Amino acid sequence: MIAVDASVLIAHLNPVDPHHRAATELLLAGTPGQMLVHSITLAEVLVGGVRIGQGVSMRDDLFDAGVRVAPHDDDEPLRLAELRVSTGLKLPDCCVLDVALRHRAALATFDNALSSEAAKRGVPVA
Repeated sequence: MIAVDASVLIAHLNPVDPHHRAATELLLAGTPGQMLVHSITLAEVLVGGVRIGQGVSMRDDLFDAGVRVAPHDDDEPLRLAELRVSTGLKLPDCCVLDVALRHRAALATFDNALSSEAAKRGVPVA
């Protein structure tokens, strides 16, 4: 199981992104259905597609690649608030970190601050 950050998905979708190749390789190596994103993470990624009228096809492409939205639960808002306070990360980064922690998943990200906080919590960073 792997929690995927927006930085990875955005790099995969943008051929001129410096991380495009690494992001694409990571997604191709992933097991369909085992790559989880938070709904906020997916929304963050889809903004660019929506701006150019391609939001639905972009979402469908990610789903076809095996990316799935992680389920939510009633305790999630409290966990996110606790992560926000304890890490100082922005809320979208707390969302992906919570997915990794809750599902005991590795974390795929190109964000150094997020990687550091994940490592402090014993989350393997891909």
